[in-house]
Amino acid sequence: QLPLVESGGGWVQPGGSLRLSCVASGFTLGYYGITWFRQAPGQEREKIACINWNSRNIDYVDSVKGRFTISRDNAKNTAYLQMNSLKEEDTALYFCASMLTGLCTSGLYYWGQGTQVTVSS
Repeated sequence: QLPLVESGGGWVQPGGSLRLSCVASGFTLGYYGITWFRQAPGQEREKIACINWNSRNIDYVDSVKGRFTISRDNAKNTAYLQMNSLKEEDTALYFCASMLTGLCTSGLYYWGQGTQVTVSS
């Protein structure tokens, strides 16, 4: 069983919304920070959002601020990425990763396999 599994990706028209989920198995996600990344074909992996263990520290890359919202439900061992006002340039494979500690400033530990998001008309 994979430690992190993403879901919720798919095809959506520009301006639409999707909510991605990242479910942890085999460990308590609530002890760790969670980061969402994305990687488009031919481009480098981009860190887009991070949330610390108690949701009191959240960071976003400028390109998604005001459109994406990262959250977590530690009771469900799950993190989320709500994506609104999607643009074609948001098309990418989206990954979640757990941090080594509860902080967004620590290194990465577990990775998911990703969920594809395609935004096109």
